[in-house]
Amino acid sequence: MKAILALADGSVYHGTGFGARASACGEVCFNTSMTGYQEILTDPSYKGQIVAMTYPLIGNYGVNTQDVESWRPHASGFVIRELSPVVSNWRADSSLADYLAANGIPGIQGIDTRALTKKLRVRGALNGFITTEDMSAEEAVTRAREWPGLEGVDYVREVTHKEPFRWDARDEQSARFNIVRGTRTTEPRQVRDPLPAADIPIVAFDFGMKYNILRCLRQQGFAVQVVPATATAAEALAYKPAGIFLSNGPGDPAALGYAVGAVRELVATGIPIFGICLGHQILGQAFGGKTFKLKFGHRGGNQPVKDLTSGRVEITSQNHGFAVDPASLPAEVMVDRINLNDQTVEGMRHRHKPVFCVQYHPEASPGPHDSTPLFGEFRTLIGQS
Repeated sequence: MKAILALADGSVYHGTGFGARASACGEVCFNTSMTGYQEILTDPSYKGQIVAMTYPLIGNYGVNTQDVESWRPHASGFVIRELSPVVSNWRADSSLADYLAANGIPGIQGIDTRALTKKLRVRGALNGFITTEDMSAEEAVTRAREWPGLEGVDYVREVTHKEPFRWDARDEQSARFNIVRGTRTTEPRQVRDPLPAADIPIVAFDFGMKYNILRCLRQQGFAVQVVPATATAAEALAYKPAGIFLSNGPGDPAALGYAVGAVRELVATGIPIFGICLGHQILGQAFGGKTFKLKFGHRGGNQPVKDLTSGRVEITSQNHGFAVDPASLPAEVMVDRINLNDQTVEGMRHRHKPVFCVQYHPEASPGPHDSTPLFGEFRTLIGQS
């Protein structure tokens, strides 16, 4: 099946379609990760985006039901250089093409993803349109130009769970996987390490939360009550949590006034708070700061971040198109981490309250794992408060 990727600047890429016979608009962005395409597709932060992978061969290990990051894939479309004709992994439940088809997502392969990435780096993120249906290139460009874009749009309401729930109350989903050795008869995909007792209650705001964040929180001994993005501060505090977690999510943080207001109230109470990605940006606004749109964003598993306190450099996984303006932050907020590629803010900490946040993903699955200790730091912070 033929496919077209059209950009709002008039560029058109012709390739071979895979996945669903469908069409979709979105902001075209690139991700530099070599693995983890399943986690990328199911990350709610990609709502409204057409994702292009820079690594040239995608799909070789298929898709499985255990590694999803949310209740469904959220990317609008998928762009790759070559789809692997072979699926070879003992954990695979289906091929990538079948997975996209089952979820109504169009994919295109056979285009020059290197040229596309260079264009996005020079021009910045562009609105686009992907189709595997019969359509002219001219119509595809028109559709790309008509799409309004991400700025000012609240996608969080579309991806958040609508009702509160307790994460993994039976401890069946959070333990780390273990590798079977010897002649065990247990189903190898179910062998896991033991979990510690869930002895610290927290509330996690779901702005588009990745499930591996919840797994990591539970692995640190947190009993996690998840609330929708629209929950008020009073509703969160009614669960009597020892701490508050603010998740990642999609879209423009400046469109989330309801979340910023709730978080501002929570900061004022003095309760320990930890934020990741969109949660970091919401905290930035709650502190009194502003956010802005990056030229082409940070998406991949190789972003270098420097801890300004210790001097340590972490290699991090990131997925965001907006950032906090450091000049807009008040004096009581310290920027303690920066991106070494462009010096944008990667971490903040309140000087007088038990509140900290990072722009990147310490729970990153499949990795890197340099920043995983931040979950333990959150537990320590609660213990000291």
